[in-house]
Amino acid sequence: MFYPLNVKDFLDRAETVYPDRIGVIDEPNQPATPLGDVSYGRLAAMARHQAAWLDGLGVPVGGRVAIVSHNAGRMLASFFGVSGWGRILVPINFRLGAEEISYIVGHCAADVLLVDPELRGLLDTVTAKHTFVLGENDAEILGVGAVTGAVVDADPRPWAADENATCTLNYTSGTTARPKGVQLTHRANWLNATVFALHTGVSDRDVYLHTLPMFHANGWGMPYAMTALGVPQVVLRKVDGAEILRRVRDHGVTLACAAPAVLNAVLEAAESWDGEIPGRDRMRVVLAGAPPPTRTIERIRADLGWEFIQIYGLTETAPLLTINRMRSEWDDLDPSEQARLLGRAGAPAIGVRMAVDAEGEVLAQTNHNLDAYWENPSATAEAQADNWFHTGDGGEFSDGYLTITDRKKDVIISGGENVSSIEVEDVLNSFPAVREVAVIGIPDEKWGELVTALVVTDGTAVTAEDVIAHCRARLAGYKCPKRVEFVDALPRTATGKLQKFKLREPYWKGHTRQVH
Repeated sequence: MFYPLNVKDFLDRAETVYPDRIGVIDEPNQPATPLGDVSYGRLAAMARHQAAWLDGLGVPVGGRVAIVSHNAGRMLASFFGVSGWGRILVPINFRLGAEEISYIVGHCAADVLLVDPELRGLLDTVTAKHTFVLGENDAEILGVGAVTGAVVDADPRPWAADENATCTLNYTSGTTARPKGVQLTHRANWLNATVFALHTGVSDRDVYLHTLPMFHANGWGMPYAMTALGVPQVVLRKVDGAEILRRVRDHGVTLACAAPAVLNAVLEAAESWDGEIPGRDRMRVVLAGAPPPTRTIERIRADLGWEFIQIYGLTETAPLLTINRMRSEWDDLDPSEQARLLGRAGAPAIGVRMAVDAEGEVLAQTNHNLDAYWENPSATAEAQADNWFHTGDGGEFSDGYLTITDRKKDVIISGGENVSSIEVEDVLNSFPAVREVAVIGIPDEKWGELVTALVVTDGTAVTAEDVIAHCRARLAGYKCPKRVEFVDALPRTATGKLQKFKLREPYWKGHTRQVH
């Protein structure tokens, strides 16, 4: 007997087992009216209503529904209301500029565009057949009554689930100036969420805090996994270290996923926190991006009293590839040695095969790799050559654990976000005074890697502030250089190829690996 995997399975279980349990605690401080505390039974009714609403709009199975939003209860509901009945959810990074978002919406030919109230200005330039501002059409989209908050149930057209159908289309910044759309199937998202929950020991006694943006590889699959296991999900709209501590305290949070910069903000807030640090000895936090320094891992464990778990993965792998969690064999080791061991990317998750090729690139095989890049067969073939997914990262694999040592792709990870060096260079090259430019990542304690521009000018008087302002007018803020240095020349090979490794050398001197 074969039963196809569908992400709606997670919501069906929550409604069956935990219909009266609070499933979503919506962000109270947002421009739209908060949904408040939403039971899993109510969340399921909202998803059904959204699916029926899409029926009424004429959005077909396989149609794309784009959403540009901060973390919000309405966005969480859309993971099920859109994909659960066969459409494709396209969660877009709300930090992107209007031109970048317009490209994505056009590239995927979205039938529907939903935007956060704070981003309503996008609708002046970003177009789709149907556009809506979240929170302004709740009765129509989610069936939520304006006064009572009660949900009007609906009966959407059934979908004969296909686990190999595209469930979400997640755009990622890579080595090119244009983002690529990563097609993740229902099977990929289903397996990633289930394996992730198993490795992190999730149960219905947990409380989850959405510090990680939900647009990031579908919140790493947490909206799915937490729903299936009846876990209350606390929605955090914007990252603030002190506010994270307050939410952990007020809601009894036990689990969160985050980029290193988020934990740095929490550590900073903890220094002036009055009283016992919330979550001590019960909270576990899962980090990904570039491995934080050993000292940061030590502080998370000692100063906060939180369990540190590290994963490695990419949007293209849904994302879980490896996980590194404290194990019994390390119990008698010195805390600094434990932190060093936890600083590795981790051991392969269940169902994941890892290898390092002759050139040092990390390769992966898993049942939750991407199906393809949307309308980009050449990039798909390159990434999946020889039936392995090519991560673009350099690494070493020994004793069952992967360590990331370098980034073969021209990508910088700053504050947990991927930044394409080539994209930033394209913008900088449009600045009249710039003759040549190279963008690199250099180690930084706060951001992990700092976007740095090395600029050769034509002799015109220009300042670093001028260069940064030029970028800010054309790129999302996180992509703009935080540091600009003016140089006389950039090193190139005899054939004119830029030698970025030489540019990075002085900044990474003394580091054992070329990622931070």
